[in-house]
Amino acid sequence: MTGLLLAAVIIGAIGIIIGVLLGIASEAFKVEVDEKEILVRAELPGNNCGGCGFPGCDGLAAAIAAGTAPVNGCPVGGAPVADKIAAIMGVESGSAEKKVAFVKCKGTCDKTRVKYNYYGIDDCSKVAVVPGAGEKACIYGCMGYGSCVKACQFDAIHVVDGVAVVDKEKCVACGKCVAACPNHLIELVPYKAEHLVQCSSHDKGKDVKAKCDNGCIGCTLCTKQCEADAIHMDNNVAVIDYSKCTNCGKCAAKCPAKVIL
Repeated sequence: MTGLLLAAVIIGAIGIIIGVLLGIASEAFKVEVDEKEILVRAELPGNNCGGCGFPGCDGLAAAIAAGTAPVNGCPVGGAPVADKIAAIMGVESGSAEKKVAFVKCKGTCDKTRVKYNYYGIDDCSKVAVVPGAGEKACIYGCMGYGSCVKACQFDAIHVVDGVAVVDKEKCVACGKCVAACPNHLIELVPYKAEHLVQCSSHDKGKDVKAKCDNGCIGCTLCTKQCEADAIHMDNNVAVIDYSKCTNCGKCAAKCPAKVIL
């Protein structure tokens, strides 16, 4: 009995000593955390998607508190979260215009030519190194193997009839699909943008039509219609400057290939 009591006393004493040492160590080696960083982190959604350019929400919170990231840096939270963080930081939230991903391709299965039948791994990044970069004749278009779908954490993008399509209401503009596309077909555009070019081919008109019925033929008619100087040709494909676009729709109405929404 005496032995059991002695053992209990020794274990208890060791526990107390360890507890005291841990307490001393925690004070000696603790890292001071800015109170604002804690408050900012509490307002962030916690998706840890990396769309802000920082390693998760903790990284963004630290950067905002340090003043090296804007208060509207979270693409998932958008304007509501930006306003709350701005109040914490004591600054104006600024512009936090909602953006969404957009796939610059309209080459659906019934409109694009096929070079051969591909059987293998369904992953655009891997197919990109296969001779011919997949079965579709247009090397600039959507391969349709779904690398962007796998990258999206919000179920906002799916392959429909051979082309990736974004659900604007689900997209949070995290940019994961943009990074996943080996053909660089996906870009972030303003949510309110009504007219977008659904093609990325840099081939000339005749070559485009030989490969896809839905391609931009580089006719420049759209550029001549725009009174806001918001659309220009870039290496045989029309490109819209959304900071200038007024959504008048004249470019879309004039496009003979109907590749402008």
